[in-house]
Amino acid sequence: MGDFTRSLRKVFPDREVVEIPNNDPIFHVLYDLDERFQVPGAQIFYSHKTYEQDGFDAHWRGIRDNKGRVVVAICHNMDLGDAWEHSDEAQYQEKWAGLAYKIAMNYFIYDLTH
Repeated sequence: MGDFTRSLRKVFPDREVVEIPNNDPIFHVLYDLDERFQVPGAQIFYSHKTYEQDGFDAHWRGIRDNKGRVVVAICHNMDLGDAWEHSDEAQYQEKWAGLAYKIAMNYFIYDLTH
């Protein structure tokens, strides 16, 4: 168990991290995000890899409350923060930044409406 998981257990001791299915409302509240892909961090500038260390596959995971709502969204094996930070740099592809912004907007709207 990694540091991240141990920290989550302190806040949500009785909740499991689960995969968020493609049909979940969090992916369709503003933008329909049926086709999501790994959003690389800034390391792509020098490594030319979309993953860091062993994170070959992107996953959208979360923790749900008693009503089934996502209360913690985890974008695993990607770096949305880097996508926002580097979105204005010519070498950072628009498709990565665009998806990162759409995911963020869906998460924000979901949070306000569910």
